[in-house]
Amino acid sequence: MLHNPALPPAPGCSIAGLELSVTDLQSSQNNMRHHTQEISSDRLVVRRGQAFNITLYFKNRGFQPGLDNIIFMVETGPLPDVAKGTRAVFSLAGRQNPSPWLASLETNRATSLEVNLCAPPMAAVGRYLLKVHIDSFQGSVTAYQLAEFILLFNPWCPGDAVYLDSEPQRQEYVMNDYGFIYQGNKNWIHPCPWNYGQFEETIIDICLKLLDKSLNFQIDPVTDCALRGSPVYISRVVCAMINSNDDNGVLNGNWSEHYTDGTNPAEWTGSVAILKQWHATGCQPVRYGQCWVFAAIMCTVMRCLGIPTRVITNFDSGHDTDGNLIIDEYYDNTGRILMNKKDTIWNYHVWNECWMARKDLPPGFGGWQLLDATPQETSNGLYCCGPASIRAIKEGEVDLSYDTAFAFSMVNADCVAWLVHGGKEQRLYQDTKSVGNFISTKSIQSDERDDITENYKYEEGSSQERQVFLKALQKLKTGRSQGHYQADSQPSRPTPRSQDTPGSLNSPSLQPSDVIQVSLNFQLLDPPNMGQDIRFVLLALNKSLQFKDLKVNLSAQSLLHDGSPLPPFWQDTAFIRLFPEEAKKHPFQIPYSQYSQYLSTDKLIRISALAEEKSSSEKILVNKIITLMYPAIIINVLGEATVNQPLSIQVIFSNPLSEPVSDCVLTVEGSGLFKKQQRVLIGVLKPQHRASITLKTVPFKSGQRQVQANLRSNKFKDIKGYKNIYVDSTL
Repeated sequence: MLHNPALPPAPGCSIAGLELSVTDLQSSQNNMRHHTQEISSDRLVVRRGQAFNITLYFKNRGFQPGLDNIIFMVETGPLPDVAKGTRAVFSLAGRQNPSPWLASLETNRATSLEVNLCAPPMAAVGRYLLKVHIDSFQGSVTAYQLAEFILLFNPWCPGDAVYLDSEPQRQEYVMNDYGFIYQGNKNWIHPCPWNYGQFEETIIDICLKLLDKSLNFQIDPVTDCALRGSPVYISRVVCAMINSNDDNGVLNGNWSEHYTDGTNPAEWTGSVAILKQWHATGCQPVRYGQCWVFAAIMCTVMRCLGIPTRVITNFDSGHDTDGNLIIDEYYDNTGRILMNKKDTIWNYHVWNECWMARKDLPPGFGGWQLLDATPQETSNGLYCCGPASIRAIKEGEVDLSYDTAFAFSMVNADCVAWLVHGGKEQRLYQDTKSVGNFISTKSIQSDERDDITENYKYEEGSSQERQVFLKALQKLKTGRSQGHYQADSQPSRPTPRSQDTPGSLNSPSLQPSDVIQVSLNFQLLDPPNMGQDIRFVLLALNKSLQFKDLKVNLSAQSLLHDGSPLPPFWQDTAFIRLFPEEAKKHPFQIPYSQYSQYLSTDKLIRISALAEEKSSSEKILVNKIITLMYPAIIINVLGEATVNQPLSIQVIFSNPLSEPVSDCVLTVEGSGLFKKQQRVLIGVLKPQHRASITLKTVPFKSGQRQVQANLRSNKFKDIKGYKNIYVDSTL
């Protein structure tokens, strides 16, 4: 694009001096070379540590080396300062040039000059002003304001702290604008499609506005801008700005199940609508988000700024508030889990990993760093978490910055179960394996799931894992009382409290050498489809040579994904007599009519059984978490997809329930395919009714794209579907 100089020549200049006519920033070519063409083709968006070319066109004559001196200036922030790195003054190569910014002559023609400019790989990112002074041989000096440009991090540059030495990884973690966020539970891991949309129109401007709205900028804008060259600093600023606990951040968190004054977090399918709403309302927090929405927004912002980022899901995620690496769970004598306001195990929790060097840490702790924008605990007074080195988490180096101890507890805390009865607490068991399972992220350039648990911890049950746990605990013990907890130096006999595995417990606790006498296990008889009765059996196995008479109290209750239990909606009691080494199946059924009105948006049901044997004090606890499933939305592409050519997309959806639903709204979006999110009011859907609509659009970007869809109603909020589409370039 050609730019006219904004400043007139200084008065009194000789006409023979070199006069600038227009400037060509070569935005389209530069952006292509800098991997920013998806952001814009007519605005200059470049990456640090990599050269870009501009052409200066002159009015009266050409540039003459030795006679003319051209000095460039770049400035960012409210009070640009050379000493702080927010201002640089540099001339064409060959002259003394102390500035880390570089300029060199590329091509000198009759009335134009092509110049090569390069920002240092540690320069502050953000919006810059480019100026030039022309000092002609007769002593006249002319100043011109050339243009604005945006400077981003550069994972392609070996000198940049975010350098990533893998093109497939750069394509996935910087350039890919869609992905999957894993939800459900560890026995049913379900991908939720998401439109990150980091290159959509105005998103880059919203990301820069987000930096300027941070408390750091509001308090000390000069220092904040000077520190924007550090990905460690930027990541903490962005992390705090995604939630709104301390500032006018992007999202309000809400785990109350009451969302009438906003959007249910389960309904979102992408980041773009949220960021645009935040910007359009004068940066008022958008209602509402939960962990996966916070992480998805953070991924969009960080990828847009050029920092390689991925979204991570941790199943059975610990939230240890007192730093003793123990999650206490409390049950009553019916087997139902009780609310614990202190520690919880989230059914799943979602955070980010960002790739960066960590020169603030000892060698070897760079690479992937955990960042968690969900407001759980404060860090240096603000609700943010990280960056915590993934390697530091694995090695138990919990004293390294930032928030590594809290991150360690999310993936590797131990769980202690307690029975609460008659005002007393009876310890049931300690489980070393139940926290931190199937840590997941989207595979590189594939729709498959990658399990990256081994990045976070050594294999559960191994001596290495216990040694690391004890090292972390010892580091945290300093100056802290540990109460009733003593860590075992060897792995304790795991008696998992969760999901499909049997548990057996003695009072007050069992040692590894104790023998399990009876095991219990839940088994579903049918897939847990929404709208159908839940049919399951309790499997009881007597492993001893004695008779066993069991009284089993069963209950079912809805859970929120953060582990918060809702009141039980189903209870039953069974009496089971087992002969020596006998196995029995006891069937149960929970009707849809009984559970439907008690479901949370997360569609999680925990069924529990607490058994007591008549002839001893032995107690047996088992539970299983069920995620109820919806039929997915089906999306069909009608014809070939080509840039700037009309395209029809068919969306097929249904009401899975045996009752009518109302207030149905279908939302459809997809970066490069739709300019904005499409909202279609469907109204009422009859029981089991199947319907379809066809949307027309004109794709405006080529390459691999994805359509995401969501159907909500008064009875359900998040029936989702997606379709990958390859868009050909214009013929």
